[in-house]
Amino acid sequence: MTGLLQLSVSSVPCLSRAPPRRYGASGPQGAGPRPTEVVPVTEPIDDGRKAGHHERVDDDGGQVAKWKIIGPGIVVAGTGVGAADMVATLVAGSRYGYMLLWAVLFGVIMKIILVEGAGRYSLATGYTMFEGWRRLGKWTTFYFAPYIVIWGFVYGASAMSSTALPLAALFPQVPLIAFAIATGIIGFLLVWFNHYAIVEKVSAVLVGLMFLTIVTLAIIALPNVPEMLGGLVPRLPDDPNGIMYTLALAGGVGGTITLAAYGYWLREKGWYTPKWMQVMRIDNTMAYVITGIFVVSMLIVGAEVVRAAGVTLSAGDKGLLDLERVLEERYGLFVGKAFLVGFFAAALSSVIGVWNGVSLMFADFMGRMRGLPDGHPDTRVGGKYFKWYLIWLTFPPMILLFLDQPFGLIIAYGVLGALFMPFMAVANLGLLNGKHIPAEWRNNWWQNIALGITAVLFIILGVYQLWNAIT
Repeated sequence: MTGLLQLSVSSVPCLSRAPPRRYGASGPQGAGPRPTEVVPVTEPIDDGRKAGHHERVDDDGGQVAKWKIIGPGIVVAGTGVGAADMVATLVAGSRYGYMLLWAVLFGVIMKIILVEGAGRYSLATGYTMFEGWRRLGKWTTFYFAPYIVIWGFVYGASAMSSTALPLAALFPQVPLIAFAIATGIIGFLLVWFNHYAIVEKVSAVLVGLMFLTIVTLAIIALPNVPEMLGGLVPRLPDDPNGIMYTLALAGGVGGTITLAAYGYWLREKGWYTPKWMQVMRIDNTMAYVITGIFVVSMLIVGAEVVRAAGVTLSAGDKGLLDLERVLEERYGLFVGKAFLVGFFAAALSSVIGVWNGVSLMFADFMGRMRGLPDGHPDTRVGGKYFKWYLIWLTFPPMILLFLDQPFGLIIAYGVLGALFMPFMAVANLGLLNGKHIPAEWRNNWWQNIALGITAVLFIILGVYQLWNAIT
């Protein structure tokens, strides 16, 4: 009887291949690697899936696929909108009122399409985003390798400085550089000693704080509803740079390398097979609904508060300190200080998300370059390469806090950064069609049209940003 059972199981194609054991499939909260299990890197099979991926449906112990409010999407929402995005939206509101509301909402839809594609690819195939990019050709590695190194160095200093600004305004007796260094170290320690589940919970608290603060501020500002409704009709500003400013607002807000980190956060959450597809789509949509409400709230504040005050905001993140002074004059000390708390929450959530998500991407990149087996601990949270990049994000950039940013480095940062969103959009088109993904999860015609439009707009915006970086 035992022999017959063994024969019958081995004769069924979907059961004859034993699912590979690997690191990290340790439950819904990504409790970390199991250091005794190592398998060789599996070769891709013909239908676009990584070998053994389809059989992993119940690697999580048969957990029912249910969406929860606190998931990878909340980390995306917290990471995607930083101080620079807040300033850009405020300036748009102060210059043009509600005219570009449609562009903000269109940008949210573009991000939903882009990130859904990244999540769908990861769940359907079992490949990480970097593995997918490598399947498109070596050119992706030649771009990504210098980008992630230069981006981390410059962004680390920028993020620490942005997070320090509201703290320095709240406690002016402490130097801004001291707060910047402290912020970097806090982010470093939080990510170094904790797994994804803690990062997710901290992000949820920060997102809740920034959301409550900014949305309440927008309500206090009493938005002009008829004007807002008029802003849903696509129009462009009359000034010469109106088209590019509109594209920058639509494409730039919430659009960074962390969009590609979403697939890694899905894996850390324990959502790594097709049964989580619908949950992922809900999670991603909710992330950008939160982002959209937040950004629209900033547009309202710009239109109703900054424009009414006749104030020209300073360039860069310091424009938010100008807003704090306007809020104090108009609504009192409490509202002004509450805004600084929301500003700090938004900036710190970006630090924590990047420190975790982009370090995961770098660890995967290094693991693939070194030919390490699937799930090797060096490529996961807390692994060697993860910690390397975490150090790179935190400590070398502190040098830039004491110096003027080197011109050549900033040019390289601007050039490579301008190309990332077009790179991701075009790569998604390649990965979500043809042999790179199982047939049932490939793009349909309307998804290709939507992603194609997104790619074209990001290419136009990328060329514009590239020109600005060079000139």
